[in-house]
Amino acid sequence: MRVVDTSCPETLVAEGFFISDAGSSRAVWAVGPLLRAIADTLAARFNPVTVRGEISGFSRASSGHCYFSLKDSAGQIRCAMFRRSADGLKFQPGEGMVVEAQGRLDLYGPRGDLQLIVERLQPAGLGSLYEQFLRLKAKLEAEGLFDAGRKRVPPRFPRGIGVVTSLGAAALRDVVTTLRRRAPHVPVTIYPASVQGASAPDEIVAALRQAAGRHASGECDVLLLVRGGGSIEDLWSFNDERVVCAVVAVPMPVITGVGHETDFTLVDFASDLRAPTPTAAAELCTPARDEQLAALQWLGSRLSDLMLQNLDTRAQRLDRIAQRLGRPSARLHEGRQRLLSLEHRLQGALRLSLERRRGQLQRLSPVLEQSAAQYLQRQQRRLDRCATALTHLDPQLVLERGYAYLTDAQGRAITGIGQTQVGASLQARLADGRMDVLVTGLDKGA
Repeated sequence: MRVVDTSCPETLVAEGFFISDAGSSRAVWAVGPLLRAIADTLAARFNPVTVRGEISGFSRASSGHCYFSLKDSAGQIRCAMFRRSADGLKFQPGEGMVVEAQGRLDLYGPRGDLQLIVERLQPAGLGSLYEQFLRLKAKLEAEGLFDAGRKRVPPRFPRGIGVVTSLGAAALRDVVTTLRRRAPHVPVTIYPASVQGASAPDEIVAALRQAAGRHASGECDVLLLVRGGGSIEDLWSFNDERVVCAVVAVPMPVITGVGHETDFTLVDFASDLRAPTPTAAAELCTPARDEQLAALQWLGSRLSDLMLQNLDTRAQRLDRIAQRLGRPSARLHEGRQRLLSLEHRLQGALRLSLERRRGQLQRLSPVLEQSAAQYLQRQQRRLDRCATALTHLDPQLVLERGYAYLTDAQGRAITGIGQTQVGASLQARLADGRMDVLVTGLDKGA
């Protein structure tokens, strides 16, 4: 603490004060000295100090310094924790955590801001918002809304992309710029909704349902839900149970890009894919146009090379076939010569076959004549035997032996006395003629 002797004008001037009236000892402060005096007073009055509060807006710069605010229901104070102190942390500070910060109060001269230079930081419990976050996360997880099995893989080449965010958000500009750069050919549909405030959850749910209703028409087959960074209060709309259920209900894959890489909301657990930032979400849903064009160019070059190789191979094969085929006239001549050769061979074979048949016929002719003569002799002898047998059966010979052949008036043969009666007229055939006979008596015993 510095002590300034205000009774000596020279001392005041040396310390940066101005004397408004040479006849008066009343001092007029310059800004810098006033801030230094206040800082000295705070240091003498409060330092060292321990403050209990809820972390909000925590960030860590590339230098290793940490910046955040400590707040409660009555107010908040800015805090800075330099790298030498931050490297000794035994835990990872996060949004909504209630901590006890030990350090010293100071005024940041360039802006005149009161800040707490934190030298030690330790957890003191969880803030109310964070407790709500954990309770709702456990409830929704038990209901299966965060199950990995229900999550879908976003299409590699989307035909249409939907974006749910605020029209005035910087995240929308980042997303549109990224999509225009990576996939300018893919149509993008914006479904506007507030992403902060009391009405934000209802508007986000309405936008998600509107996008779901357009899915069947092919307007978008992947949906981005994005918002820039902020404190846990700023991002609280994305922890609303209605929003989480709406994300799960939409028919297309949902990619979330809410806040920064260290920010986690419940929609991140429910979505099909989480991106660390809105720009990353746009990159995840679209292949890089330049990369795809380069791949297509490589494939085209490879296809051209393969086609040329195939054409060369076919050309060589055609040359070989042409060499084997020769000129068509030569092939026709060869065919004609072959036909003539086959014709001569066929004629010679026919002549040879005829000569063989003729020789066989000459050899078989005597045998055939002899066989025919023998066959005729056998048939003649058989005929003679049959004639002799017929001769023996000739009725005329029987009649010549004294027998007669009787018939009635109708010409029926009479073989027994039962076939005639006394007084009947019969006809008897004898060896040398016929005669009429009158039956005068019948005797069965004769």
